[in-house]
Amino acid sequence: MAHNNKLKEFKEMKKLGEIDKDKIKAQHDKGKLTVWERLDFLLDKDSFIELDEFVETSSNDYGLQKKKKPRDGVITGIARIEGRKVCIYAQDFTFIGGSMGEVHTRKIARIMKSALKLGCPIIGLLDSGGARIQEGISGLDGGGEIFRTNTRCSGVIPQISAILGPCAGIAVYSPALTDFVFMANKTGNMFITGPNVIKAVTGEDITPAALGGASVHCEKSGVAHFYADDEKQCLMKIKKLLSYLPQNNLESAPSLDTKDNPDRKNTEISEILPEDPMKVYDVVQIINEIVDKKSLFQVMEKYAQNAVVGFARLNNIVIGIVANQPQVLAGCLDINSSDKISRFVRFCDSFNIPLINFVDVTGYLPGTDQEHNGIIRHGAKVLYAYSEATVPKISLVMRKAYGGAYIALVSKDMGYDKVIAWPTAEIAVMGAEGAVNILDRKELEKSKNPEKLRQEKIKQFQEKFLNPYVAAKQGKVDMIIEFSETRKTLINVLEAILTKREKLPSKKHGNLPL
Repeated sequence: MAHNNKLKEFKEMKKLGEIDKDKIKAQHDKGKLTVWERLDFLLDKDSFIELDEFVETSSNDYGLQKKKKPRDGVITGIARIEGRKVCIYAQDFTFIGGSMGEVHTRKIARIMKSALKLGCPIIGLLDSGGARIQEGISGLDGGGEIFRTNTRCSGVIPQISAILGPCAGIAVYSPALTDFVFMANKTGNMFITGPNVIKAVTGEDITPAALGGASVHCEKSGVAHFYADDEKQCLMKIKKLLSYLPQNNLESAPSLDTKDNPDRKNTEISEILPEDPMKVYDVVQIINEIVDKKSLFQVMEKYAQNAVVGFARLNNIVIGIVANQPQVLAGCLDINSSDKISRFVRFCDSFNIPLINFVDVTGYLPGTDQEHNGIIRHGAKVLYAYSEATVPKISLVMRKAYGGAYIALVSKDMGYDKVIAWPTAEIAVMGAEGAVNILDRKELEKSKNPEKLRQEKIKQFQEKFLNPYVAAKQGKVDMIIEFSETRKTLINVLEAILTKREKLPSKKHGNLPL
């Protein structure tokens, strides 16, 4: 009989934690899934082990004892995705708007620390209005524990955040400290201060989507890395990303059989790459022709599109790709693309993912706007990231590699293990026209026909310097290859240098030019 009473009490406690039907409907009316629907969709069936189920707030202020419920608005636990272990937390907006009180934040910090101990990815499904004002600064301190734990986890385990509802105030900083941020369109928003506060302070009238929606953060701010049309697509993209990532910094990324022939000839490159070096092309087409079929997974696809970064596979091996996109700003490096590249390179280096550069770059973008906003500082991040990276690094020069951008993306003195060039490669301090304007300025000023002389000088400079052979003769290029042999060559070189071991000097940490 005593057992029956205990079991009854247990069932009553379990029932207290359930979401009311009217609140489920309210969540659906907002176009959002409930917290349990999200977990069911993302996680392997019957794999979820919930932790801290009965935790609830102890605060007595503003009637919280009457509102309190088990879980305190966040579900945490250990599960599997495609058979691989993950730790996860998911906020429940139906409980006080998913607000972050002390118990709520401490629960999140605990599951993050568990992920660190277990050596597995930590995933956060965020749907929160921010700090729970009723609890005062108690919840803020818990936020500090989350941020510190984010920082401890950085470079040790992959950290993934999905913004599926509002994410405001203190809630936004944890995603910003994670490796990858996903955002669901229409429902996902991120901002430090919401539209109401902005209107009260500045008088500006703005919608949540216009202030901090998925398009804003994926295209303009660069805060988010992946855009999704809806929640289910967002969760599917998380699954896809995980297939490229190792469990932690001591493991290698998973190998999957892509069933693509390593000896496949790249017959399409000559059709994609224009003969005229001044004409543009889509570098994504080049990459897709070379890597394992359908394996390219772009990161920050909508942001700083003059650079393409992402994961792919070469003969089933996960690689990180950095490429210049001639279709946008002629593939120049600017402030935003420098940030995009350097952050991606540092992630790959942290998690043992080899890097391959696809280079066609004239240099850093000139202009007062770039200079005044710190292109020197931001450009230096690229140099820092590549110099610091000890993973295998290969650079393929497709066309132009000029000046400082050549140093950043190609130079063997930057630590590139192998530099490969196509016959179309142009490796020089600058382009022919710019060089002639400087080198032959006085002669051109004295000439009776300066334009004819300029064209002759440009042709001479092109023939002498704008080819890969000068650099190859000096040992700055290891191999010059035909287009059709690119895939086979990259695979052979990658597999040859995978065993590379390189150690950095002992230090607490460097001082990245933030």
